[in-house]
Amino acid sequence: MVNTLSQTIEQLCKEKGIDSEVVSHALEDAMVAAARKYFKTEEDLQASYDPETGTIDVFAVREIVDEVEDPAIQMSLEEALDIDETFEVGDYIEIPKPTLELGRIAAQTAKQVIVQKVREAEREIIFEEFSNQAGNVVNGIVRRYEGRDVILDIGRTEALLPLTEQSRNETYSMGDRIRAVIIKVLRLAKGPQIVVSRTDPSLLIRLFEGEIPEVYDGTVVIKNAVREGGERAKVAVASLDNSVDPVGACVGMKGSRINAVIRELKGEKIDIISYSNDIVDYTVNALNPARISKVLISDTVARVLEVIVPEDQLSLAIGRKGQNVRLASKLLGWEIEIRSEEEKKREVLGQIDQLEENAKRAIPLSELGGVGEAMQLRLEKAGISSLDELVERSVDDLTDIPGVGQKTAEKLLTGAKEKLESGKEVTEEVSEETED
Repeated sequence: MVNTLSQTIEQLCKEKGIDSEVVSHALEDAMVAAARKYFKTEEDLQASYDPETGTIDVFAVREIVDEVEDPAIQMSLEEALDIDETFEVGDYIEIPKPTLELGRIAAQTAKQVIVQKVREAEREIIFEEFSNQAGNVVNGIVRRYEGRDVILDIGRTEALLPLTEQSRNETYSMGDRIRAVIIKVLRLAKGPQIVVSRTDPSLLIRLFEGEIPEVYDGTVVIKNAVREGGERAKVAVASLDNSVDPVGACVGMKGSRINAVIRELKGEKIDIISYSNDIVDYTVNALNPARISKVLISDTVARVLEVIVPEDQLSLAIGRKGQNVRLASKLLGWEIEIRSEEEKKREVLGQIDQLEENAKRAIPLSELGGVGEAMQLRLEKAGISSLDELVERSVDDLTDIPGVGQKTAEKLLTGAKEKLESGKEVTEEVSEETED
């Protein structure tokens, strides 16, 4: 029996790939649980498994004290000395319990606890194995569907391919072999859940590494990659070796390298572009294949770009359902506003017309009665050349102008407002005042 127990534990550890100590502790916990159920005691029970002999001892642990308050976990010094004269207060004594009396209950409890501990150990091993593999590609076999999610057999465990991570142009049947990238590993009560994706950009990067030697050895660097799984992707590449063309290296002879990736992604269109530190050049490359006329930086803080294209390139730059500009924007990390040359031209002409119209409507200072040439020069020097600009100032603003006092400022503002409202000339003389 001893040999049988030892052999069973040894075989179990080899099959499950777990530490024998985990099974030993599980066995000890099982015996303690069985003893508690059998003896119905409040004692502090513990168990010890000897792997050499294959025996399991169960014992109650009691603390030696001067005065016993809880007999279930304490023993008096006097009683302890009857067992061994070397005991002192504060020591602990182990009192053996009869394990043969546990019988069938012990066996059943031990089996249940061992199974549970082994399962927990397996789950922990799987979690540790895959928790650091986010971004790695795994090969899986489609085993079943759970709703619209796909369950893959990836060897030692299963992986979940959610509907949101499935490519739009792919369908999966039982037994299909597919490659997917691990995006996260979750620790759940029922065990670790490995979530994989067919649409994540990291899958594209791993496929490039597998098909393109220059990417694998680091000569060509993938700066960024964005995808709309199953439809289109953009990959920005740069070369650390001036003699190596990054785009050409990725495409391969007659497209042999990139076509291998496209086949794996079931026909997904892939744009390979040259990375540039210059945002203008990078934008022109990112919007390929559209021809770009001009790139304007609208807002450096909000990271907004305005891109001007010829009229016949507008739909190409935007792409089907806005896909080209949307992917380019993700690739750059900037918001892109696409305008045609005609639209931009109309906008600029409209702004010029508006400025001219405003200039025509502006009433010069000379139209305000009583404003002498000297006062007009003072106001113009302060940036005020019309009545519209005058009324936008406050009394305090005007008194900051040399030669304009409080009363003069008030009269100027009153006169300008009346002139603008009625269009009638104000003839009240405005005299120059000096500051006190």
